[in-house]
Amino acid sequence: MADEHNLHAEVLTPEGAVFEGDVHQLSTRTVVGEIGVLANHVPLVARLVPAELRLHVTESETRRWAQAEGWLEVFANRALVLIGEAIPPEQLDAGELEQRRSDAEQRLAEAEEGSATYEQAERDKARAEAFLEVAQSK
Repeated sequence: MADEHNLHAEVLTPEGAVFEGDVHQLSTRTVVGEIGVLANHVPLVARLVPAELRLHVTESETRRWAQAEGWLEVFANRALVLIGEAIPPEQLDAGELEQRRSDAEQRLAEAEEGSATYEQAERDKARAEAFLEVAQSK
């Protein structure tokens, strides 16, 4: 269990657990902006957007992933991250991500604004752009 300077973090995707252990800080992006969670953070629930998820395991070790949409829950010195996808930066293919972004842009141009197809294309484009940013910061 986490000591007074750490919090226990768990990162889960539909494929299973990505990380579980104590960290000094968890950093990610919510719909209202960047957030850093330290030990004894106030309880919260936040919707996550595609971005880089950083777990500061020690002062010198940071584990990183490209995160998809999801949720963050912080309660009782524990952080639970539920996301659709978590990919380490070294496993990201910039060429494939560029193609995904291009495909999403084409679908956006062809879809009627406000339709479900348009909104899905917007989400796909945002995810591809966020993942590209993580890939390029390896």
